[in-house]
Amino acid sequence: MLKIPTMQEPNKIFKLKGFNQHYAWGGFHFIPDLLGISNPDNKPFAEYWMGAHPSASSKLQTPEGEILLSELIQKDPEAALTKEVYQKFGELPYLLKVLDVKDMLSIQVHPTKAEAEKGFDAEEASGIPINAPNRNYKDRNHKPEVMVALSDFWLLHGFKEKALLEKTLEEVQEFNILLPLFRREGYKALYQFVMEMPQQEVNVFLMQVVRREIRKKMDAELTKADPGWWVAKLFENGQPIGDIDKGVFSIYFFNIVNAKPGEAVFQGAGLPHAYLEGQNIELMANSDNVLRGGLTPKYIDVPELMKHTLFEGITPNVMKGSEIRIGEKNYPCPVPDFAISKIALHGNSSYANTTEGLELFIVTDGGAVINNHMVVRKGEALCMFPGANYEIQSSGECTLYKAFV
Repeated sequence: MLKIPTMQEPNKIFKLKGFNQHYAWGGFHFIPDLLGISNPDNKPFAEYWMGAHPSASSKLQTPEGEILLSELIQKDPEAALTKEVYQKFGELPYLLKVLDVKDMLSIQVHPTKAEAEKGFDAEEASGIPINAPNRNYKDRNHKPEVMVALSDFWLLHGFKEKALLEKTLEEVQEFNILLPLFRREGYKALYQFVMEMPQQEVNVFLMQVVRREIRKKMDAELTKADPGWWVAKLFENGQPIGDIDKGVFSIYFFNIVNAKPGEAVFQGAGLPHAYLEGQNIELMANSDNVLRGGLTPKYIDVPELMKHTLFEGITPNVMKGSEIRIGEKNYPCPVPDFAISKIALHGNSSYANTTEGLELFIVTDGGAVINNHMVVRKGEALCMFPGANYEIQSSGECTLYKAFV
């Protein structure tokens, strides 16, 4: 019988083993290289999860052996999370991830907490199984998220501002016909028109657009800042162009954002978005509620997507992070569920603090020593329980990301 470590013991700091997700859009090398593991079967490694998600909880490495973090929290939630966090959220309210995006992810929107509760209860009442492919709501929680780029990272993020979207509709000849509708009735009418268009009409509408973008990309006339670059990437497998995904419209209508390493982007409820390419650290509320609108073989529910989408133009806010103490940059997020900091140590520097709640760390570069006795290297993760006093020391370069409530 495995002994559950108590949070009253002097040692409140444990190494943590996360969970790999092998979704088809993932890359083959970045996450295995980070974790120092081999990938002989050449499986896609898309996400590395750190947290207490019921479907894929991380494991604590204890002297008595491995124990699920979710199990430990259930045994003594107030000690593991603090009384305040447990009373407010009833669980560890966040999930920390590393992502390697090789192929575009689906166009998606996340609901607000109130709408998630309503949607979940309605699907439960109608008897749709929780794992059914046509299920929209897997839980009663919202899913705001923040990402910090580990590489040059590209994403779609919200609708373009009015003048920019008008310019796009003018520049793409086939889209000229949509301009009067947008000027007269705005974002929702425009998006509804293309998203409800019958597939045969979509094919006719977009065929010339797609062919032109493929040619331009082959002739090196496009960069990643151009929508056409990503449209062409979708059709680079050499297969004949069949049914064209309605998600192509979103690539033109949304902002294309490029975050440089160390820069962050927050995405709240209702904001349409899609990751395009690159590696990042992602921190989100502990939820799996995703409403999809294209670029995916998964279930797409256009009426539900339309109901929750924020139909307004935005200027993306790419955060550089604000230094809250020497060596620590914070990326402020307007939600109570989570916060994220980047800790950077340079040659014989150290960082000391006391945890207020359950905090998770991942080392993305270099190595360090915790409290003069625990060595952590690139790819290793840590779990620190409330009230842990710690000092992180490094003789070289070391970068860690810290997730907390």
